[in-house]
Formats: sequence, C-alpha cells, structure tokens
Amino acid sequence: MEQTPGEMIKVYTKCMNFAAEKHRMQRRLDPEETPYINHPIGVAYILTEAGITDLEVLQAALLHDTVEDTDTTFEEIESLFGPNVRSIVQEVTDDKTLPKQQRKQLQIERAASKSHQAKLVKLADKIYNLRDLQCRKPELWTDERCREYFHWAKQVCNNLKGTNAKLESILDDIFRQENVN
Repeated sequence: MEQTPGEMIKVYTKCMNFAAEKHRMQRRLDPEETPYINHPIGVAYILTEAGITDLEVLQAALLHDTVEDTDTTFEEIESLFGPNVRSIVQEVTDDKTLPKQQRKQLQIERAASKSHQAKLVKLADKIYNLRDLQCRKPELWTDERCREYFHWAKQVCNNLKGTNAKLESILDDIFRQENVN
C-alpha cells in the first residue's frame, strides 16, 4: 500500500530520531569531535542531492552504521523499519568480528554483488567520508593513512560502477582532485 507524504515524513523522522539516539554519545575522529550523527544524516542528504527518493534507501543511509557501531541489532531494525531496510543495512554492515584488513578486502570483493539499493548507500557513504578527509584529517591519521584510504575507497567504488551516474561523477571528481587512478 502506497504511503502518503505525511506518513513517509513520519517514518523518515522516526528513523532519523532512532539513529540520533543510537549515536548520541559518539563523535567523529576529527579535531572538532563532530557529533557522529552528522555522518549518517550527511549520507542521506548526498543521496537526496543525487535525486534518490526511495524511502528505504534513505532510511538505510541513516541506519547504515547503527549495527556496526552501537548496540542495535538487525532484528531491531527489521521490527521498526521493515525487512527491506534491514536487508540494505545488513548488506553495508561490516562484520566487526573480522580483522580490519579482512573487512576492507571484503568490501572491495563484495561491492559488485550488492543490491542496487545497498550500492547507493555505499557510494554516498564513500563520498561523505572522502569529502570529510579532504577537509579535515582524523586525529592520529598520517597523510599516508589518508592516501591509503583514498586508494582503497577507489577500489571499492570501481566495483560499484553503473549504479548512479551523479554519485559516480562526484566520486570521479574527488579521485581526480586527489590524483587517485
């Protein structure tokens, strides 16, 4: 059944509030210790700027780090926001029980096989993180670590090609600015 615009706004706001509550004590690693919630909200905003209006994709963007970084469970997401939102979030969530290098390698390897909706969230997430790195380096990150992140992100994004021309164009510009081939 089709939702009214009012119902969609209510669902989206409920999702944003849930993410804000879950991330309320977290801060980004930048020198200003930016509230972490700025990140998922920014990822959702990037999607809307690219013309994405799929409510489930926007919800997943808001929730994409909740299971990874808070006490949220996939079951909780499904009970509150439905099975498709859960599925998208699950596709973009790293298994934190694995070593970091293995998680990063799996992101590269699995990017191409993700659903279209998950690829959109992943592209917007990479845009947000790369733009953030261009503006401010996280505390304790060396220039070399930043450079490595750009090169790794490029490999992930290469496997997401053909998903959304606007998002991919933004990424191409970022990689060009950073001389990442």
